[in-house]
Amino acid sequence: MKITEAKLVVCSPTRNFVTLIIYTDQGIYGLGDATLNGRELAVATYLEEYCIPCLIGRNPFDIEDIWQYFYKGAYWKRGPVTMSAIAAIDMALWDIKGKALNTPVYNLLGGKSRDQIMVYCHANGTDLSHTLEVVHEHLEMGYKAIRVQSGIPGIASTYGVAAKGEKYEPATRGLPHESSWSTEKYLNFMPNLFSAVRNKYGDNLHLLHDCHHRLTPIEAARFGKDAEPFHLFWMEDPVSEELQESFRLIRNHTTTPIAVGEIFNSVFDCNRLITEQLIDYLRMTIVHSGGITPLQKIAHLAEVYNVRTGFHGATDLSPVTMAAALHFNTAIHNFGIQEHMPHDPLVDEVFPHDYHFNDGFMFIGDKPGLGVDLDLDLASKYPYQRAFLPVNRREDGTMWNW
Repeated sequence: MKITEAKLVVCSPTRNFVTLIIYTDQGIYGLGDATLNGRELAVATYLEEYCIPCLIGRNPFDIEDIWQYFYKGAYWKRGPVTMSAIAAIDMALWDIKGKALNTPVYNLLGGKSRDQIMVYCHANGTDLSHTLEVVHEHLEMGYKAIRVQSGIPGIASTYGVAAKGEKYEPATRGLPHESSWSTEKYLNFMPNLFSAVRNKYGDNLHLLHDCHHRLTPIEAARFGKDAEPFHLFWMEDPVSEELQESFRLIRNHTTTPIAVGEIFNSVFDCNRLITEQLIDYLRMTIVHSGGITPLQKIAHLAEVYNVRTGFHGATDLSPVTMAAALHFNTAIHNFGIQEHMPHDPLVDEVFPHDYHFNDGFMFIGDKPGLGVDLDLDLASKYPYQRAFLPVNRREDGTMWNW
């Protein structure tokens, strides 16, 4: 079998997605997600100009060698653009191999370790009372794990709470929206939110929260310590991850579990965090970390150090990545939890898929490969639309982490 062609589809059915399709001389094709939210065309250009020409004529079964070719063969390694491009190739090759062997991808990764995949949803409210209402709505849907984000008194807008009541704060067209931030108001408010959720809904709910890189290490330590009475499932991205020593300080002050990594690109972003047991959950995504091939190795390393997976699963990743994540989660032993943000129905039409949600869990089907397709005619009706994620400033005007 040989690769004969590869092409990109950039479409925007409610939001932008970049999809790579690799074709073979035996009529089998595979799909890979190359979406990098807010920088989609950078990845598309990288694939079009530098990767696709090097794919033609190769054996798609040589997944490891092809991955190393595009990683070690590029002098300028790593980074979200490069690794998202490599991930798209990698996903498509696993998809082709599964279809060629007539088996789901999870069977190529060792077979099933579980039959269902626990997911967590987002309960985002404009204030404490509204957040409690949204938690109730998701409990009614069957979710066993819920991430809570709320508007904060004295702050006009904050991460996770959409201005127009959407399920998620989306990337927006035009120039980036600017938010204002106060760490003090945030730290004073959050214990009240957690207390209210526990008082109303009890201790059996898995309760999560995303700090979204906005705290300093000692502030994150305070946050974790204040949250201990409410036994969070995790606090996510408490600090910016560039300085990994930060997590040692947090670890020394609190027993609240730590999740991190949705913006990581390689094992070198998390090696110390794993081997020194400074985190509990690794949130790397298949699309931004180079694909299934490297992430399988990272997950096996994490297992040795009692670190479990908790993959990012926002709607800025296409159903191709969600399917790849579900196959991966089905196979690995140290799965922890999977983020679940339902795509808009239009996205599901553009990307018909063989997975579904029921009563707090996701279930992967048994179609060969990844079990996702792309409706090219429908996708062509929704062309790319440039959009930006927000940026963040402290109350005094200083730029800060969004």
